Amino acid sequence: MPVDLKAKVRALPETPGVYLMKDRLGRIIYVGKANSLKKRVSTYFQAGRARALRHQPKISTLIEMVTDFDIIEVKSEPEALLLEGKLIKQWRPKYNTDFTDDKRFLLVRVAMDEALPRFVLTRFRKDDRSRYFGPFAHSGLLRRTLASIRKQFGVLLGDVRPTKLPDGRWRLYDDVRAELYGWPNEVDTTEYGARVDAACAFLDGKSREWLEELRAEMQTRSAQQEYERAAELRDVVLALERTLARTRKFTRDLTQLRPNEKALRSLQEALGLESPPECMECFDISHISGTFVVASMVQFVGGVPRRDNYRRFSIKSFIGNDDFRAMEEVVGRRYRRLTEEQKQFPDLVVIDGGRGQIGAALKAFLRLDCAPPAIIGLAKKHETIIFPDARAPLNLPLTHPGLNLLQRLRDEAHRFANTYNADLRSRKIKESVLDDLPGLGPKRRALLLAHLGDMGKLRAASAEEIATVPGFGPKIAAELHAFLAQLPPKPRAGAPH
Repeated sequence: MPVDLKAKVRALPETPGVYLMKDRLGRIIYVGKANSLKKRVSTYFQAGRARALRHQPKISTLIEMVTDFDIIEVKSEPEALLLEGKLIKQWRPKYNTDFTDDKRFLLVRVAMDEALPRFVLTRFRKDDRSRYFGPFAHSGLLRRTLASIRKQFGVLLGDVRPTKLPDGRWRLYDDVRAELYGWPNEVDTTEYGARVDAACAFLDGKSREWLEELRAEMQTRSAQQEYERAAELRDVVLALERTLARTRKFTRDLTQLRPNEKALRSLQEALGLESPPECMECFDISHISGTFVVASMVQFVGGVPRRDNYRRFSIKSFIGNDDFRAMEEVVGRRYRRLTEEQKQFPDLVVIDGGRGQIGAALKAFLRLDCAPPAIIGLAKKHETIIFPDARAPLNLPLTHPGLNLLQRLRDEAHRFANTYNADLRSRKIKESVLDDLPGLGPKRRALLLAHLGDMGKLRAASAEEIATVPGFGPKIAAELHAFLAQLPPKPRAGAPH
């Protein structure tokens, strides 16, 4: 242990408090409580501690990573218990989460990506499309609850493997249980999905009921000075609160996901695709009379915007008004990058435009010498779908869920491109107007806009208000005010193409 850390440990008080262990980057990696900070923290750095921890590798690793710590003194151990829980919730330190997971409390997992989701007990949470309930500290009560849910809602637990029938429906049980549970044994996925929704709603309510019981028991244990048990219950409360928060988000996502799955399947059928287009990318070009030419690319995954994968482009290969050349450039830049990074192409590329824009996109793939994914154009006038091959243009009903999804994708690309176009125009207007005033350098221009916000506010400001900007005296402020007063009224910008 470094000498300065030893000295810091020796100087610790014998009072209750909370300690925060930090790594070499200053990140809080563990939060703990103590009745005596000095006694508790010093145990982490005792010479014989490593031998005692050889069967506890996570604690050993934690100690090796600690290069500094902070403390917060409190008046009592109950106060330390509450503060520890608050800081764990605030900072989410890595090793607190690991130690809580190490308790291996039971969770209920509902695999929503299965044709017939089952309610399965597990001790590990995965980052998947499953819905989780728990953790639950009382395993016996949880198992009895699941047995009740199976009978009450007619859902499957983890011990069943249903059989698919020739007509596309499913037989849940091949034994006497089909008669015991009192629900139709042969169902389609829609019927069974309604059962799952009802059972999840029940289990969600049960989770909230258990959460209140755990909170009450935690307070009771703390009042009885059973602080270790209270701390264990607090860890379960924190974990259960996180699960319930994820469940609310999952439910919102699921509400949106199901209509999107229908839209993707209908789009697959309408376009003759091999599978639903799970990942789609759409390109749009935006300009005003050939100036400020920009492009956008937006991505939907599962019918939902994936904004961290949006991209915007300034046109580099030419100056002027040529939508086809612009489309060829940005499509080429996008998929050259994916090719170089060995990343997968989307399932469907949507071009805002008609046959000319599609031809430009295909030309980009020809230059890259790679096979393009499925490509269509969406011509806005009649919402006509244009194919790159000999198929006739397709006009789907305006209520068609697949067309509605394409419209959302196209409109989002249009919005994103126009936003970038407006940003460039605004930036250029700011630069060009202030460039015409002699003696006003880049630093002063930046101070003006930072202090007054934008050109509209600057033009409305009085000479006295301009003089309050750092670096502007009465003389230059008066000159700038007079200069701005001579400018013509701000023109109304044309609508971007």
